[in-house]
Parts: sequence; structure tokens; C-alpha cells
Amino acid sequence: MIRIDAIWLATAPMDMRAGTDTALARVVSVFGAAHPHTAYLFANKRATRIKVLVHDGIGIWLAARRLHQGHFVWPLTSAFNGSNRVTLSRIQLDALVLGLPWQRLGEAGIITMV
Repeated sequence: MIRIDAIWLATAPMDMRAGTDTALARVVSVFGAAHPHTAYLFANKRATRIKVLVHDGIGIWLAARRLHQGHFVWPLTSAFNGSNRVTLSRIQLDALVLGLPWQRLGEAGIITMV
């Protein structure tokens, strides 16, 4: 239903009370702009809740997900050389939403040495 060509994750926490306009303002401040067919992910401080803002080319979609046990695997800013944003693949997004360790999927999961 919604085409997503790029997925970006913000490493800094966001207040989960934020609505669509506040989340969109956060996207613009962190990523510079809200590009069509792009998903932007944010989590709260404890990484128990996430919000996903998607610009579908016409309008804005905002979705939320909450874990009742455990937390989402969320990167720290220091883990990415101080960057406040990380790009994800679709497989990594699917794993992250389920609460799985998404960093091990895709290029990061390639074994090059035995």
C-alpha cells in the first residue's frame, strides 16, 4: 500500500507524545527534509516504543509500536561515529520492528573470515 524506498533511523530519542507535525519537524531537523517514499524511525529513551513517519509522496503517515516486554534494539549515537542517523535495509527494518537484533542482518552479517 505504501511504497518505501529508503529507511532512516534517528539515534537520538524522541518524546512519544509527538504527533504528526512534531514528528515531521523532527525529521526535517535531523535529516534535513522529508523525502517521498522514505520511512523515518524514532524511539523513546528506553527504546520500548517506536514511531515511524512515512512520506508517501502525497501525504504523511505516522505509525507507532510498543513492546510490553524488553526493548527494541536501538543504536547509540556513539556506535555510529557520532552520527545521529543510520540507514537501514528492508530486512533490517522488519527485524527491528519485531525487536530482533537487526544489526546482524544484511551486509553486517557476512562472514569473511573463519
